[in-house]
Order: sequence, then C-alpha cells, then structure tokens
Amino acid sequence: MTRLFEPTGCKVDLSTGAMANATGSYQKRFRDLDGLYADAAAFEAMRATWGERIVYEVCEFRPTELSGDLIFGITSMQPGKVGDEYFMTRGHIHKQADRPEIYYGQKGHGLMLMESPEGEVRIVTVDAQTVCYVPPFWIHRSINVGDDELVMLFCYPADSGQDYEIIARSGGMRSRVVAGDGGWKEVDNPDWRPRDAELISALYGQRSRTVPA
Repeated sequence: MTRLFEPTGCKVDLSTGAMANATGSYQKRFRDLDGLYADAAAFEAMRATWGERIVYEVCEFRPTELSGDLIFGITSMQPGKVGDEYFMTRGHIHKQADRPEIYYGQKGHGLMLMESPEGEVRIVTVDAQTVCYVPPFWIHRSINVGDDELVMLFCYPADSGQDYEIIARSGGMRSRVVAGDGGWKEVDNPDWRPRDAELISALYGQRSRTVPA
C-alpha cells in the first residue's frame, strides 16, 4: 500500500522572506559570490564591510526528489550593486534540462535573466504579483534591480536538479544587467564564450522539442 505524503501549508512572512514549515534553507553571503561580478576591484573594495552579510537566502519545502513531485520555496535577495551591476543569484540550468520552473514575485522589483544553450537572451520583469515562467532548457538567474528586498516564490519538478557551473564554464552569462539612466540596462558580457555543439546536443538529449504555432 502506498503511503501518502502529508499535505502541508507554508505561510510566508513578506517582511522577512521566511517560510514556515520549510524542510531546508541556505544562505549566500557576499564573500560566497566572488567571481560573479564583472568589476572585481569593486567587489574587493566591498568585501571588508560586506563579506559576511547575506545577499540572498533560500528556504524550501522538499517533500521528495521523485518524478511527479514538486519542490517549492522562497528566495529573498537584498538590494545593492557591485560597481554598476545589481545583486543577483548564481543562476543555474536544471540537470534534467527539460524541466521548467515558475517564479512568483511577492515583493520588490526584480528580473529573470535567461539564456538558451545557444546563447539567446531573454529578460522577464518579476514585480510583486507577477508570475514568471522559465521554460525547459533555459539557464536562469534572478536579479534585484529595486531599492527594496526582492521576495519570490519558486516551484519546479522535484527531480530537476541544478547545474550551477554551466554559467562559469562559459565565462558568465551572455548579458549582464547594470544601472542605466533612471533604471537598468542590458549590456554584453565580453568574457562570454559560446558552448560547443556537443554540450548543446547533450543538453537537449538528442530530442526535438517544438513550439506550437
């Protein structure tokens, strides 16, 4: 006889970004994000005062990691910049690259920076009460472009997994988001390197995925 997982409710405190009944959590402090930003000198200058401060944290509810289940949780990110580049998450693609993800903005003003394996770039605004759909096969990273804490709910298939190194192996994402005149702007990353055909083929798993007309 199959034993069912017990249904659970998880209340979110928007003032802190905390989620009740979480099964796990982690934090990324400023020092953990070395190498993420283009302006290494600005990062080093901030390290003395920012080194131990939390830039973003994640609390999640992970019932299982089995196919057919879901993992969900809350990401909360502080506002700030390194040089002219906004605070951001490390970003990832799912190890099972054909798995999607949903983000729901609850507080603040953010962006979802997305990149296809071939290097196409898309940016979706994630404000409060905004749902952002990250389709299968897209690398994605959250960015806080506001003056307040960014709080988002996320949800993805439990067997997805994460590959955080795909971005580093290409010298970063193809685009960076920096402060512009009265807002943010997208700029090219000169260090970005295209992925080879073998890696792209492996990500797609030799399968053809079409988008309806």
